[in-house]
Amino acid sequence: MTTISYPRRLLDLVAEAPDRLAVTCGDVTWTRAQLEERSDTFARHLRSIGVKEGDMVTMALPNAPEWFVAAIACWKLGAIPQPVSPRLPARELNAIVELADTPIVLGTASTDGAGDRPLLNVAEWLAGHTEPSIETDPLPDLVSPAWKAPTSGGSTGRPKLIVSGDPAAMDPEIGPLLGHTRDGVLVMPGPLYHNGPLIWSCHGLLHGNHVVVLPKFDAAATLDAIDRYKGDIIYLVPTMMKRISRLPTEERESYDMSSLRVVWHLAEPCPEWLKQAWIDWLGPERIIELYGGTEGQLACVINGVEWLEHRGSVGKPMTGEIMICDEDGNEVPVGEDGEVWLRSGRDTPTYRYVGAEARARDGGWESLGDNGHVDADGYLYLGDRVGDMILSGGANIYPAEIEAALQEHPSIESCAVIGLPDDDLGNTVHAIVQTNTETFDQDDVLAFLAERLVRYKLPRSFEVVDEPLRDDAGKVRRSDLRAQRL
Repeated sequence: MTTISYPRRLLDLVAEAPDRLAVTCGDVTWTRAQLEERSDTFARHLRSIGVKEGDMVTMALPNAPEWFVAAIACWKLGAIPQPVSPRLPARELNAIVELADTPIVLGTASTDGAGDRPLLNVAEWLAGHTEPSIETDPLPDLVSPAWKAPTSGGSTGRPKLIVSGDPAAMDPEIGPLLGHTRDGVLVMPGPLYHNGPLIWSCHGLLHGNHVVVLPKFDAAATLDAIDRYKGDIIYLVPTMMKRISRLPTEERESYDMSSLRVVWHLAEPCPEWLKQAWIDWLGPERIIELYGGTEGQLACVINGVEWLEHRGSVGKPMTGEIMICDEDGNEVPVGEDGEVWLRSGRDTPTYRYVGAEARARDGGWESLGDNGHVDADGYLYLGDRVGDMILSGGANIYPAEIEAALQEHPSIESCAVIGLPDDDLGNTVHAIVQTNTETFDQDDVLAFLAERLVRYKLPRSFEVVDEPLRDDAGKVRRSDLRAQRL
């Protein structure tokens, strides 16, 4: 196996087809040559202000072509892109900056929280430096020791860095992964600072794909991008899938989806009714689900054909191993629920934490805090995270099951279910909902749920909020929602 650095790979793609489209976002499109010129110029500037090999560089950037310039510039210097949300509160960004010990924060005019680190407005700087660098000597061909270092609050609610165990290098002779084709078109409506969109977009770029990124998710705009650019692969989360499925049928079916080969969905549980709706629309062969953490110990995959035979499963391991254990750490029989433990089976670590410790046990097993079981065929079925389960009147209640039923109601835009303390039952089920109606008809919603859930799982209380309860990547932090209400 012969590996080359990511920058070397991108240079080879430029040599093959310099005018092929590389990145589109909104009304801005850059070719491979333009992306290379801008990232080379920006890398030289970062080097001049002290960024060096092995540094983590915090990138508080929105979806835009400049995001890719920043990431590639980091790789060119052997540095590590460390992406975060551009909307982080200053205090949280500052905590991440301290963890990363970044020499500089790459952001926008609105970025706040860099602390004592210099802040560089990437879009503004690039707008003033549109010509290629006057330096002609090529940059050294360096390999970043980790190709990414995204963040996660996880179950602790405190930020941590998840530094990849893989360097920024690849074997160009190995075929594309993740359903990409060589020189295909990826449509990415998710935020690039999240691990899934980051992986799919960067790997797509490295395999010569035209990466079409939406500035932010919009249901109709996503379908328009597939139609306009002949997208053959797309990454979604179930929240996006639901909003697309709720477009008027005439509008949804007005877009040409014939170019689309693969619809990936991941990052949050997908209700069965929603998955079935997409299978009915596009066919089971095109719908593929992946389960795995940013830590990368395991990847479970299932396509729609398999899912119809194993409804509710998130698939079988393509990489890594699974073990299901009870509270005492004993492995449980097939079909019995327990905590899901993962092991990569690699000789080298798939990641390292900065700012946290892994939940680990002997033998290289680690837990991300999920519950679930494995069937006789080896397919994994997930429940809720260990800390999110509600114990009410001696019964274990899983919020995701109630949320899936709530999301099926036409008036519910987003929702989250938590347990609140109760002197009698220990905890009661509390539903927080965002609706698309002026008034919330609680009786109608309860009647709707009663047709889908046993009585003890029905919410005892409701709370209506104005803002979405999941972020752009489909994530909801129930522990924070619960803490805010205690």
